[in-house]
Formats: sequence, structure tokens, C-alpha cells
Amino acid sequence: MYLLKPLLSVRVNRHRRQLWLISGLAVVVSLIGLILSWQNPEIAAPLRPGLDFTGGTQIQLDRNCGNACGDLTISALEDRVQTIRLASDDASPAPNLMGSSIQLLDEGRSVVMRLPSLSPEQVDQVIGTLEPLLGEQLTGSLSVDTIGPTLGSQLLRASLLSLLMSIVGIAVYISFRYDRINAMLALICLAHDVLLTCGLFAWLGLLIGLEVNSLFAVALLTIAGYSVNDTVVIFDRIREKRLQLKDLSLADQADEAVSATLTRSIYISFTALLPLLALIFFGGSTLVWFAVAMSFGIVVGSWSSIAIAPTLLPVLSRR
Repeated sequence: MYLLKPLLSVRVNRHRRQLWLISGLAVVVSLIGLILSWQNPEIAAPLRPGLDFTGGTQIQLDRNCGNACGDLTISALEDRVQTIRLASDDASPAPNLMGSSIQLLDEGRSVVMRLPSLSPEQVDQVIGTLEPLLGEQLTGSLSVDTIGPTLGSQLLRASLLSLLMSIVGIAVYISFRYDRINAMLALICLAHDVLLTCGLFAWLGLLIGLEVNSLFAVALLTIAGYSVNDTVVIFDRIREKRLQLKDLSLADQADEAVSATLTRSIYISFTALLPLLALIFFGGSTLVWFAVAMSFGIVVGSWSSIAIAPTLLPVLSRR
């Protein structure tokens, strides 16, 4: 219990304009990233969609090339891919490889190719054509993932619907337990956290070609739950302070509530970040960006619960 006693005293409402400015600038930068991503003809969406949402075939392999891996270039691979004339199967005509995407990772030691949906025979044809450029491959390093466009669109719709339903459920719950002002503040904090996380990944998609997949949708849902949970704790403490400190203004009551919960928020956020940091550094490539999204969401979720909700509440209550 001693560790949960207030160790810090803050007066967020005295500096609310500065706090709003920081969040406002972060929101503007995020919106710029989303807009630039949408206007990019290669992406044409707020976030660069991954194979889970667009459908297609992804081929990933590791080259056994020692120190000579840097000799291979993306342009050389793209030029060779565009010369491939795939054999058509009985079900559908041969896909067009002109819009294929190729990435070189780990200084050229790993190659990732995003292609239209291919049959196993067509995958073998692509790899065989590129083999003179790729050189020897590490045994067991070849990975081929194929998702149909129908399934990809279904996953995208299901992800968006899940996020929308969670927001509606949160709004109903907060309205029932508190009031409409608190519900609106909870949704503002939730939108703030989700928008900043999406903005970060929009910029990563523009700068390093990072794609979002179904794990990113899971991360957004988890961030939404964490954000609301942290905000509800603040609301509970503000309600207690309004009963205990009736002589103080609502702004001072909110400051007292933040001071009482700040240490707890820091401890819980740090504890939640520890396993995510372990995933980032030791979890492998599959979960690293999921862990990055979760870590960033926890940080901005804690920020919005401390700097946004308690500072907007006195202003909205007066109006």
C-alpha cells in the first residue's frame, strides 16, 4: 500500500494550454501522415495495407551469401520480375506482376516479395527465374503466404467493425456509469490514442514501407480498452475528490485526483511495457511491430488520461 500513496503532486490544469498544444501538434502530424499516405498512389489508403487486407502472395527467403549480400538491388529484382511470363492455370488467367513490391532486409540477406495471388507452380516459376540473382538460399528459410482478395476484404471489414463496435460499447458504458460529458471525454481520449498510433504507422509506411496487418487491428482494440480503463480510473478518483473537497473548484479537484493516481498510472504503464519491450528486442519479426504499436498506445493512453481528460472536464462542465 505504501507504494500506491501519492508520491507526486501535479497541477495539470495550470498548464492545460501547453498540454493541449503538445497533443494538438501530435494530432496534426498524425493527420498529415495519414493524408500523405492516402494521396500516395502506391498506397492509396490512410495506412499501407498488408497482405492480410489486400490479398496476394508473399514470398520471403534468406540468402546464404556471406558478405556479398549488398550486391543485390531492388531495381534489379523488379526488372527481372517484370520479365516473367507466368503460365496460366485452368481456373484463372496468369496474374500481372507489374505492381509487385520487393523489399531487401538485413542488408540484403532477406528478401520479401509481395505479389498477386499465385499458385504453387507459379511461385516455383518466380523463384526459379530469380535464382541467378538471389544466389544460394538458406535451407528452410523459404516462406510463402497466400491470402485471397475476398478473405482480405472480409478481414478488413471485420477489423473496422470490431473497432466501431468497441467504441459504441465504451460510449454506452461510460454514459450509463457517469454522464454524457465523461463519455465524450473518454471517446476524445480514445480517438486521440488511436489516431496517434495510426499516424505513427502511417509515417512508418511512408518512410520504410511498413504494412499493417490483422495484428495491428488487434493492437488498436487493446489500446482502446487500455485508454478507457485508465480514463475511468481518473474519473472515479475525481468523483471521490468532488465529495471530499467540496470547497475546491472542479479544476483543483481534478488536479488532486491526478496527483492521487499519477504514481499508480506510472507503475501500471511501466509494468505493461516490460513484456512488450521484451517482444520488441527478443520476440522476432512476427510480433515486433505489434509490440511497438502496443507500447506506443500505452504511452499515449497514459498521457491522454492524465493530460487531456482532467483538463477538459472543468472547461466542458462550465459550458
